[in-house]
Amino acid sequence: MSDDAYVYDEESGEWVSAAALAEKEADAAMVEVRDSVGNLLSDGDQVTLIKDLDVKGAGQTLKRGTLIKSIRLTGDAQEIDCKFDGIKGLVLRAEFVRKR
Repeated sequence: MSDDAYVYDEESGEWVSAAALAEKEADAAMVEVRDSVGNLLSDGDQVTLIKDLDVKGAGQTLKRGTLIKSIRLTGDAQEIDCKFDGIKGLVLRAEFVRKR
């Protein structure tokens, strides 16, 4: 669709531009991810673990206080993707981290 096209927005019951509707839908799709104390997390943040966590499949335990650098949000309100030495594809629950 071109930017000058208009589409019917069933939610509001009005005709709106396609660009405005696409922007509205993109804003609605964004998920807020919050850490254990309620701080808003974003891509690239550093977090600290607030409890010892056993990593399934790696046979390793991440200790409380471990710093995790450069997290990525997954689109799920409770999961963050991150890298850690020796562990590929590490996904942590947001309830077990605190923003640094």
